[in-house]
Amino acid sequence: MNELPKTLIDRFQRRVDYVRLSVTDRCDFRCVYCMAEDMTFIPQKHILTLEEIHEVARAFVELGVRKIRLTGGEPLIRNNILALIEPLGKTPGLDQLVITTNGSQLHRLAGTLRQFGVKRINISLDSLNPRKFRQLTRHGNLDQVLAGIDTAIAADFEQIRINTVILKGRNEDEVLELVDFAQQRGVDIAFIEEMPLGLIDEHDRALSFCSSEELRDRISQKYTLKPLGDPHGHAGPARYFCTGEGSPRVGFISPHSHNFCHLCNRVRVTAEGRLLLCLGNEHSVDLRAVLRDPNYTFFMLKHRIVDAMSTKPERHHFDLNEAPDIVRFMNTTGG
Repeated sequence: MNELPKTLIDRFQRRVDYVRLSVTDRCDFRCVYCMAEDMTFIPQKHILTLEEIHEVARAFVELGVRKIRLTGGEPLIRNNILALIEPLGKTPGLDQLVITTNGSQLHRLAGTLRQFGVKRINISLDSLNPRKFRQLTRHGNLDQVLAGIDTAIAADFEQIRINTVILKGRNEDEVLELVDFAQQRGVDIAFIEEMPLGLIDEHDRALSFCSSEELRDRISQKYTLKPLGDPHGHAGPARYFCTGEGSPRVGFISPHSHNFCHLCNRVRVTAEGRLLLCLGNEHSVDLRAVLRDPNYTFFMLKHRIVDAMSTKPERHHFDLNEAPDIVRFMNTTGG
């Protein structure tokens, strides 16, 4: 039997050492840029069990992955999610177990997450205005999310980052206020350009699009932004700036205006077990079929993952002025 490599290398010689694992496509919010208000979710029988997700995570770590991010939907509403997080936090060879969340459950779970080995946490926050927050999330409670952020800060994670999507005509007037919020609490903030995944009717993406450059110009009216270099390694795709010595960072994730495909070191696994090789392409491999094969072996799973690296595309081709090529919503994609 052929010996498998210890690292994952794609055909463009990029090392893949970061995996985003979606544990559910469901969410207690319905953010306007992420999903439709009336969603049809994946039938439960098609969703990977927690045991299957753990098996996938273990396979990736044995193939050289050093960072796993749990995503959704909203990962913290997955039933019994701590039963997955606790063993993942103890996985030999895994340097970073991190989570992206909408913050709704942090007021009750932040301390346990930290205890179970979660090192870093990203929290979505697009408005500090309760009415506007409700409009953007459709179901969210701002006070609950703010309480969750404060609880997470008290839990002493190694790093906390606020993730913000700015839409013209919706929340662009809050950019400086959101930076102030992050600076005052000693946490990073990253502004993410909206990605054209799924058909939405809440706004015209081309008209509402706000580029990273526009946001930097706006923030520079109050703060001096000193660049900290291009993204690399486990740092993810954000280009960070500091506002002063020892200050929290301000980051920009720019899939449209300044894409980072040549540095891509990550893949995604959806809640139904599709290994997505690129956020902006449909290249995928069905890991659920492998896991549920009557003759399943752990070697089969690892072998399928290794083979999939040959189909990872060089880059995405987002175009805000055309109907999205990717009809899956962000909650289905996995964060």
